[in-house]
Amino acid sequence: MSGIRTGGNGRSTTSGNSAGRSTGNSSGAGGHRALVWRALPERPGAAVLVLHGGQEHGLSRPGPVNLAGLRMAGFVHALRRETEGAGVAVGTVRYRHRGWNGERADAAKDAIAALDDLAEELGPVPTVLVGHSMGGRAALLAAGHPVVTGVVALAPWCPAEDPCEQLADRDVLMLHGDLDRITSPAGTRAFAARGRAAGARVCGYTVLGTGHTLMRRINDWHRATARLSAGLLGLRDLPPEAATALALPADSTAALDLGLPVQPRTAPSTGRPARPLPTDA
Repeated sequence: MSGIRTGGNGRSTTSGNSAGRSTGNSSGAGGHRALVWRALPERPGAAVLVLHGGQEHGLSRPGPVNLAGLRMAGFVHALRRETEGAGVAVGTVRYRHRGWNGERADAAKDAIAALDDLAEELGPVPTVLVGHSMGGRAALLAAGHPVVTGVVALAPWCPAEDPCEQLADRDVLMLHGDLDRITSPAGTRAFAARGRAAGARVCGYTVLGTGHTLMRRINDWHRATARLSAGLLGLRDLPPEAATALALPADSTAALDLGLPVQPRTAPSTGRPARPLPTDA
């Protein structure tokens, strides 16, 4: 995929900004600011960025109210609740365009711009990307950014031509509903296998009885995403099946055939630490 770069991981002294606001210097074409904070502790030691879906083609700007963005509001809420008090910043990526737009890969460029801004403001804190559909594709392509340590891809769009080398040394959790008719569960599985061969630690969950909108078993989607993200950041233990799958040899297919169990309202306590260490400690 040409034209996609990974950014730096410099620091800035910006801190204490309000949730739900774009902060810092404008970035990108026309001063577009891709990063929007939804929760920003005073001294974050880690971060999660959420990327919503979109369209294959479309140069119009997403409106302030759009279904793809609204769909991720529940995930943002679950992530904020799961990481509350742990010093984790939670943000979303605001796109310049509704579509991917072929080789322009607009959503991936916006994801990298948001990561550049995150690194400038917070320093090189470990960051997990959570993306749905087109946002999942963008997250997987942006995963080579220096601050990214893990990805949670939800019903991602995974064309066969997309590269996997950027995923080396990352932890990647991929979840796809077996009834999805918009993006391909088989395509996700094939991408996951290629990712493992490229040096990523990947496991794949099938979410039985669900399709692309994530509305069926919505609580399972929300809770699993929040808990898996917290696990990737070291705030809790990963589920045993995920931890085992990530450690399997690269050529193992068993890592890609996990079933997502029903997620209870309260997950078992795993002795999570109070918070990650601040990056400047």
